[in-house]
Amino acid sequence: MSRTAEAEAASAVKVAVLGAGQWGQNLVKTFAQLGALAAVVDPSPEIRKKVHADFPTVHVLESCEELLQLQAKEPEAQDIRAVVIATPAPTHFALAREFLLAGMDVFLEKPMTLTVEDAVEVNRIAREQEAVLMVGHLLLYQPAIQFIKSFLERGELGPLQSLHQKRLKLGRVRQNEDVLWSFGAHDLAVLHHLVGNSPQTITASGQCVLQPEAAIADDVHVHLGFAGGVHAHLHVSWLWPVQERRLMVAGTRGMLEYDEQTQTVTWHRKGVREDLSTWEEASEVVFQGDTAPLRLECQHFLDCVQHRQTPLSDGESAEQVVRVLQQAAQRMKEGVVR
Repeated sequence: MSRTAEAEAASAVKVAVLGAGQWGQNLVKTFAQLGALAAVVDPSPEIRKKVHADFPTVHVLESCEELLQLQAKEPEAQDIRAVVIATPAPTHFALAREFLLAGMDVFLEKPMTLTVEDAVEVNRIAREQEAVLMVGHLLLYQPAIQFIKSFLERGELGPLQSLHQKRLKLGRVRQNEDVLWSFGAHDLAVLHHLVGNSPQTITASGQCVLQPEAAIADDVHVHLGFAGGVHAHLHVSWLWPVQERRLMVAGTRGMLEYDEQTQTVTWHRKGVREDLSTWEEASEVVFQGDTAPLRLECQHFLDCVQHRQTPLSDGESAEQVVRVLQQAAQRMKEGVVR
């Protein structure tokens, strides 16, 4: 079925998107393409005007209270079974709690919450309500990441040794969260997914250049130690002259390099032997992707709501990401440079 046909088809699941700003508008468009968009909530008159012009058959509302009132009054609005929360991070906990208690399934953009305690509470409510709770760790839905996961599980790279991630660019600088919370959540989710467990040790350091008085780090290095001697290293920065989004995974049979910008995975067949001599064979591109992960992510949420399945990026795994973020933030306080 073409995308146009899909947009015209009626989805079995209808959703309301809360927040149609810079990232939320992408969610609005994608759920509309999937035939699932029923309502959009945003306090901005300009944004609401644009959404109404683009999607005239969709309910466009100013507040969450209006959405709940609409569901109580209009029969067709009762078909809205889930909300997609794309509001600023400080609002995530309260909104997720409100709609889970209202009996709805929830897609919550990253970061899930800003504290571990809030993440634990959201998960508790979701379990009690038997609700689907999914967190927008978009990178997990890149086909390349799933290819790497399968590659590792098949043992083709040999025993895992280390992982190295970079997410670097100039801007977009935020005032409510540092670069680790803004950029690093996706990468930490990937590390947890690929390694298969949570880190046992965490060290982190950062530099506050642009907003030193607010102690908002612009450049951060995080080092994670996992069971079995596996280590992971993450560098994130929004104060960098060139854009780079790259993951390198090292094993005893070589190294996988994932270039997120070209959507390629290259197997570098090279390494160091036990006698410390190096070996090198031919490298090759073993995966080339071209599928937009946001569409896959949104469709996965709709499928999980429809079939009552646990999402790949569920609340429990997202809670572990928040736990690492919070612990890394605490480590940074000990060594941050202002």
